[in-house]
Amino acid sequence: MTTTWTTHKALVAGTEGMVAAQHVTAARAGAAVLARGGNAIDAAVTTALVLSVVEPWLSGIGGGGFLLHRDGASGEVSALDFAMVSPGGIDPADYPLATRSEGNWFDWPSVAENRNRIGVHSICVPGAVAGFAEALAAKGTLSFAEALAPAIEAAEAGLEVDWFAELCLSIDADNLLTNEASTRLLLRDGKAPRLPESCAGIRLPMAEKAATLRRLAEAGARDFYEGEIARALVADMAALGGRMTMDDLAGYRARWVTPLSQDYRGARVLAMPGLTGGPALCDVLGRLSREAAFAGDPGEPPRAQHYAAYADAIRAAYADRLTTVGHAGRHGVDPGCTSHLSVVDRHGNVVSLTNTLLSRFGSKVTSPETGILLNNGMMWFDPRPGTPNAIAPGARPLANMCPLLCETREGGVVAIGAAGGRQIMPSLVQLLSFRLDFGMDLGRALSTPRIDASAPRIKVDRRAPADTAGRIARSHDVDVVDDVLYPVQFAIPSAVERRPNGTLHGMVHPNHPWSAAVPAEEASS
Repeated sequence: MTTTWTTHKALVAGTEGMVAAQHVTAARAGAAVLARGGNAIDAAVTTALVLSVVEPWLSGIGGGGFLLHRDGASGEVSALDFAMVSPGGIDPADYPLATRSEGNWFDWPSVAENRNRIGVHSICVPGAVAGFAEALAAKGTLSFAEALAPAIEAAEAGLEVDWFAELCLSIDADNLLTNEASTRLLLRDGKAPRLPESCAGIRLPMAEKAATLRRLAEAGARDFYEGEIARALVADMAALGGRMTMDDLAGYRARWVTPLSQDYRGARVLAMPGLTGGPALCDVLGRLSREAAFAGDPGEPPRAQHYAAYADAIRAAYADRLTTVGHAGRHGVDPGCTSHLSVVDRHGNVVSLTNTLLSRFGSKVTSPETGILLNNGMMWFDPRPGTPNAIAPGARPLANMCPLLCETREGGVVAIGAAGGRQIMPSLVQLLSFRLDFGMDLGRALSTPRIDASAPRIKVDRRAPADTAGRIARSHDVDVVDDVLYPVQFAIPSAVERRPNGTLHGMVHPNHPWSAAVPAEEASS
């Protein structure tokens, strides 16, 4: 039985800075940084670090991601890649194909015992700490210790388990039971902690995580890769039979890359290059720019013909992405649990940052000495030998993350991205189109029904125009679904915009219970 509630969140306005994120506690921490005079990078890193504590099933310092930054004064756009990398000692033969498929986000064959999805063999070298530290060093004003302070405070208070956290823990309780440290940290008697009816929330101690964050503040970010934290991580993984080494960690570096640029309707969209969702998104926008269906007047809502055009363009892009793209592929291009945040400061600097553990709770493995929940980045590789994105040592896998910046034709700037694995790119295509083709503000754009064309069966939001499903069904298989909290049917976006007059807007996914856009003025009051 499915229970459907109608929820609403409003567009938030401000002038002194804005943070949009999937958890209000993290958004407030970032907005407080802006209120004290910090810049967009300072606030973005602070927000991401707090997210790793308050929603550890989505992202954290055991994962990796991507960041786009636009300088408000010069207009220069920079892109930072801190994605995960496979350990140098892995053997592709350790990931034999299963005799039957159990299903995965990429429609690739399953691996025996789910070794690429659950457990120590699914873990890649994390890049988040290196990425956050590099971003601060290059573009920020805070020290890494200062950015860590709110996350340390949150970890010392413990993980608050409210009704939504209880749901997330319940969904993956069986998988968490596969790791002793995760069981001890996140479960009680083998189950998600159950809230008493009279209690709004309880807290789970995070002593090891708090100690690790304090160690990072004292010893610096490279301790994660070369010092005491690195040694503890490697020892914990070795005890479970993992192949990650000190050399793997010591050799990791975040890297600045040249962003992609795609013109669309007089606007300029900036995206991550390489093994991300960025190249596929630019491919789709290029297809849509030649689509006659979008010749209508701005101000009108999208109709069935527009949704059908989205479906056709997205499916065409995915047909290439999942068969020809990878670390050994012909191109340098490109459902999950991820965190996205968008930030704009009073000077017009903007940041779009996506960070992930990949699956919900990543590998389900927690390092007992450090309290760090680790990613399952090996799942991003195609397990079939000889394919462009095949499992290989020391390689970056094909990722779905797609943080974006958009310079509008009116002279404003939008920072936007989403959580949701393969659902991310299709959602962002539509949100950009809603903003640029139909003249919607962020509030209306993020509240407008979408489709999801990340898989051959197209999901159509039941609230879409009545003939949408029928129009799309002429070329694709279709399911009409409700945009419910769980199972997640559509990606979860967070966005901010600086309008040409200096007004700042923030908006988040209406269905996510704790997502919020927080202006700096609110954090300073």
